[in-house]
Amino acid sequence: MKMTKYGLMLVGVLIGAIVLISARIGVSGRNEVPFLNSELIFPLEHWHNHSSMVVETPEGDLLTTWFHGSGERQADDVKIEGARLKRGQRIWSPRFLMADTPGYPDTNCTIFIDPQQRLWLLWPTILANEWHTALMKYRISTNYKGPGAPQWATSEVMHITPGQEFVDEVARVMLEWERRIPELPKEQQDRMRRHISDVRQQAAGKLTRRLGWMTRAHPFVLDGKRLIVPLYSDGYSFSLMAISDDWGVTWQASSPLIGMGNIQPSIVRRRDGTLYTLMRDNGPAPKRLHQSSSRDGGLTWSPVTDSDLPNPGAGAEIIGLRNGYWALIYNDTEIGRHRLAVAISDNEGQSWRWKRYLEKDPGAAEGGSYHYPSIMEARDGSLHATYSYHLPLRQAKLDPTGKPMLKSIKHAHFNQSWVMAGEKDGATVAQ
Repeated sequence: MKMTKYGLMLVGVLIGAIVLISARIGVSGRNEVPFLNSELIFPLEHWHNHSSMVVETPEGDLLTTWFHGSGERQADDVKIEGARLKRGQRIWSPRFLMADTPGYPDTNCTIFIDPQQRLWLLWPTILANEWHTALMKYRISTNYKGPGAPQWATSEVMHITPGQEFVDEVARVMLEWERRIPELPKEQQDRMRRHISDVRQQAAGKLTRRLGWMTRAHPFVLDGKRLIVPLYSDGYSFSLMAISDDWGVTWQASSPLIGMGNIQPSIVRRRDGTLYTLMRDNGPAPKRLHQSSSRDGGLTWSPVTDSDLPNPGAGAEIIGLRNGYWALIYNDTEIGRHRLAVAISDNEGQSWRWKRYLEKDPGAAEGGSYHYPSIMEARDGSLHATYSYHLPLRQAKLDPTGKPMLKSIKHAHFNQSWVMAGEKDGATVAQ
């Protein structure tokens, strides 16, 4: 039967509409079958394993890294380890060494792959077993297909050099805080005075300005040209961005992001080009993820404020997805790390409509600790997360030697549909 010209036009319109609707459904992830697969990267053990980060290689493999040892900053045997999951496989490779400074703790590591397809490892070496003595380092590899550890072509110190603008901004904010001391409860006033005096003293010294900065979340590449490494200091208890426009040949420091304990920033970009960061809350209750934004490519940042997202004093990571949505992985409690949630926003963080738990124990006292998460979007649109997986003694099995196996790094692979099939959540963020 021959179709009329009108009939052909109608078929074309219908086909176009179907394609458009399918594309929209595909972009949101709603037409996918929800799935979640997860596994420990290595068996539970008594050693401390913490602060992991994951990337996808150009070959489609996953590469993750974390720090391992008998403790953290106080333990001189702490080193950076890694493992690889080959594309299409379910079992991770044996662990391998990524970095080790003999006699010093190597801690909070992060990795990313730059636009030239080079792998970067960044981490702080703790010089004197205190966080404020951290010295930032980085390595770059062009040969990381494996098996085993990447072959490092570059090993450098990242020189963080806050200048007079840093000193001036610290002085300005400390003066504001000092004027507000009479508004505080009397039992907090002396503590605030001591904190202000300590921050001023640190900012005045060149050495104390240049040491103590550490990584946590993924670095952020802006427009394929600018590298922004989110940093924080436990000495100052606030954050800073290290910026390089020549891939590590030179570095400049952003203005400091000064708040009441805002550390471990993670960066995402809005459609209008503004950068937005969420930060761990190391300050007083009520505990919320802190937030700030930048309109000049990360050089200067707006005043730090609280969001409405709860935070128990634990790391979180936010990323922008290719469909324009945002994903956030975090402990959604004010106390305890016994719940680890993934939330998705379709309006750039003004609200988080969907949330689902990778881990959810009844309470902090009886539960495990699932924290310091890393999240990334793979080329196929699915999501990968790694996080510290720590169980209390009573939940742990024993190995043949009788030693408790308590800690590992866990990997979770899931899609947006899995998150969206979970709990609806109306949490909003004040911006």
